[in-house]
Order: sequence, then C-alpha cells, then structure tokens
Amino acid sequence: MSSRERPVLRTVAVLAYDGVRLLDVTAPLEVFSTAAGLGARYEVVLLSPEGGPVTTSAGTRLLTDPVGQLAGRVHTLIVPGSPGLPRQLPAGLLDAVRTLHAASWRTTSVCTGAFALAEAGLLSGRRATTHWRHTTTLTRRHPDIDVDGDAIFVRDGRIYTSAGVSAGLDLSLALVEADEGPDLAREVARDLVVFLQRPGGQSQFSVAARTPTPRHGTLTALLREIAADPAADHSLPELARRAGLSARHLTRLFHDEIGDTPGGYVESVRLEAARNLLDAGETVTATARLSGLGSDETLRRVFLRHLGVTPSAYRARFRTTAPGARQ
Repeated sequence: MSSRERPVLRTVAVLAYDGVRLLDVTAPLEVFSTAAGLGARYEVVLLSPEGGPVTTSAGTRLLTDPVGQLAGRVHTLIVPGSPGLPRQLPAGLLDAVRTLHAASWRTTSVCTGAFALAEAGLLSGRRATTHWRHTTTLTRRHPDIDVDGDAIFVRDGRIYTSAGVSAGLDLSLALVEADEGPDLAREVARDLVVFLQRPGGQSQFSVAARTPTPRHGTLTALLREIAADPAADHSLPELARRAGLSARHLTRLFHDEIGDTPGGYVESVRLEAARNLLDAGETVTATARLSGLGSDETLRRVFLRHLGVTPSAYRARFRTTAPGARQ
C-alpha cells in the first residue's frame, strides 16, 4: 500500500491469546494509546482468535474482540510473545496471524511472538530477532531466518521483530516516530518516562541480573565490594590479596563461576556505573572518574566496545529512534 493509500485513522491490532505475556501486550497499547491522546491518528484494538476473555501468563484476564469482527485493513499488526510460545502455538493463533498479516500494512512481533511469525512463514529469508534466551532455538528451528541475537528490534521490509518483553516499548516508539515524526515520539517517551531509543543491544542488561550466583563465598564478597565502589582499586593483584588467593586461582574461579575474567567483570560493573552517572546528568569527565574508568578516552573506548556508541551519543538518547533498517 502506498503512503497515499494509507487510512487517515491507523488501526493498530494487538493479537492476544491465552498465556500471552502481559507486558508484551500492554507496552504497545500504552505507546499507541498515549500517542493517540497526543494527537496521533491511531485506533488501538485488542483482538484474539476467538474473542472474549484471555488469560495472560501473569493470571490477568483481558477482554478481546474476535479477529473476524475486524472490518477493513489493519495498519499495524502486533503479535506479542509468551513464555510457552517457543514450545507450542495456541490453537487458532497461526490462522489469526496469517489472516491479519494479509490485511495489514506492516506486521510486528514482540519477544517470542517472532516464533508465531516464523511458523506462519513470514520470516523466511529475512533478518529477525527475539528474546535473547530463545535466539538459538529460533535459529535451529528456522535456519532460513537470519537471527540477530543482540538487536533490540529489527526491520526487514514490512516485517518488524523485537527482543524480549520491554523491547516492545522501543519498537512501538520507533513505529510512532516513523508515522508521526520524532517530536511526537519524544513526547510519548517523556510521558511514559522511558528511553526514546535504548543504546546498545540485548547485551546491555544489568550486570547483576546476568551474573550467575557464585558458589564460592569469597567470590560473592568480592562481587559485592566491586558493585559497592566501582572506582576503588579492583586490579587483579588487589582482588587476589583481598580474597586471600593467588591471582591464578582467582582468575580460574571467575572463569568457572562467572564466565568472565576479573578485569572483564570489573569493566562491566564500571560501564554500568558510568551509564547511571550519565543518566543522572554527570559530565563525561566526572563520569569517567566516578565510575573508575579514569579518563575520557578510556570511557569512550569502553562505550564503543560494549554499546557501540560514544558517551556523548548515549546522553543524546532522546533525540531519535531511527535504526539502521533494511528496506
């Protein structure tokens, strides 16, 4: 459909089903309904294959309209994910996806919703992403899909896929920006108090959240000390001294229980501290010092290596959501 043929009122259809993840549904609903409240031309509808109440994975019940009741074309179809979707698709979901996709101008998925698109044959030969826990499964099951395991969201033609759960916010804001421009998208982000564009990929998540719990009590104590004061001396000799272990033994413990070197782990914690400092309004120079990364140049190198952006670009995250997209 050409831009001149697009409807004046854009219908955004979110397709729910039993077991759907609540935030996968509500995040896009909030973004598009907030945009509509700010003057954007959206009509947001919540559908399910049969209509009526559906029960989310959180136990919350949502009231939906049946797919067959939707008349006319759909501007944006959003297929949310669920914890069980990589294992089994709910009854009727595949037919609903195909029906709505045929009537839509663009089709999107949130999190494991990519598995529904894949089973419907919509991702064949395309680049796509999903929740980081399930990228390997998606690649193995559908080798004809170019799975990007780090992207927050991916566009390939008129198909968009996004990473886990809250990435539905990032994708929805990007779609609002594409439709209505950056000013309105920025207002939506401010209203919801979220990033307009998250820097980096799925590898950016909290160090504590992605670090396995150590079995060795000495290692647990060291991790707490590093997190409590990232700018302190956490060189390998100093960490080994505090642990009462040889540097070689400590390095082996980190490798076996954390999956990283002591230096690599310390750098990850300092990077997270630096991001928080920049978010709080600190200057680049102060951030480098307070996070323990030392100099502006070291801070810049670490940001580029881990996040793919400079510290200054990170601070400008509210300016645009425009991704590198494949048309």
